[in-house]
Amino acid sequence: MTAYDGSHPQGWQQPQGGGQPPQQPPSGAAPGRGLAVAALVLGILACVLFWTVVGGVLLGLLAVILGIVAAVRARRGRAGGRGMAIAGAVLGLLGLIASALIIALGVSILNSDSAQTFKECMKDADGQDDRRDCEKKFKKDFEKDWDREVGN
Repeated sequence: MTAYDGSHPQGWQQPQGGGQPPQQPPSGAAPGRGLAVAALVLGILACVLFWTVVGGVLLGLLAVILGIVAAVRARRGRAGGRGMAIAGAVLGLLGLIASALIIALGVSILNSDSAQTFKECMKDADGQDDRRDCEKKFKKDFEKDWDREVGN
């Protein structure tokens, strides 16, 4: 067997960079994805917790803000996860809208004539029987008001 003198091509090539493997970020994550992941997690939580109002409003607002910031950074090439950032912002916006609808519904119910009548009735109630009568009257008035508002 003869020694190789370097004049013939071999089946493999020396890697570029002095034989060092290319450096990758730890755990395969792209740099700067943290905001995008946070936006996505907060957006999911906002959609799940929209009925708690605080969860939907606060988490939704944070998800929208972080999602927009992360998407802008990703578009400029300073970070990764643009899709996650956009998804987080959209989910956060959905949670925010759902919470706003819940708040609007609650405010309209609390400001309705039947709710005002219920408050006055409960204030004037002397005992447990009077309070139950107030509740029955409120339920009846509320259902009548709701049917009128909905158009039934």
